[in-house]
Amino acid sequence: MIDDMEKTALENLGRRLKAARLERNDSQKEFAWRIGVSIPTLQNMEQGRPTVAIGTWVKALAILDKLNDLDHLFAPRDSLFAQHEMIKKTKGRQRAGRKK
Repeated sequence: MIDDMEKTALENLGRRLKAARLERNDSQKEFAWRIGVSIPTLQNMEQGRPTVAIGTWVKALAILDKLNDLDHLFAPRDSLFAQHEMIKKTKGRQRAGRKK
């Protein structure tokens, strides 16, 4: 069972899916066919129901050219120390100017 916050998140996701589908001018029938599901399954997605398989969501994201957005969900965060070390490595040593 999901709590109210999780339910709201799924409903928002469903609304965004529907908006993206409509922006592409795809009917429910056409978009459901594209992602390989029935119209009732697509309707469940758009209503934010938690019963839809994650693989179905991945297919929908791929069709909408949003699959890369999924990569940001659990992306590792670089520490400030790691960023500083990377800058030091790429900066390298500088040559002294020529004497005249």
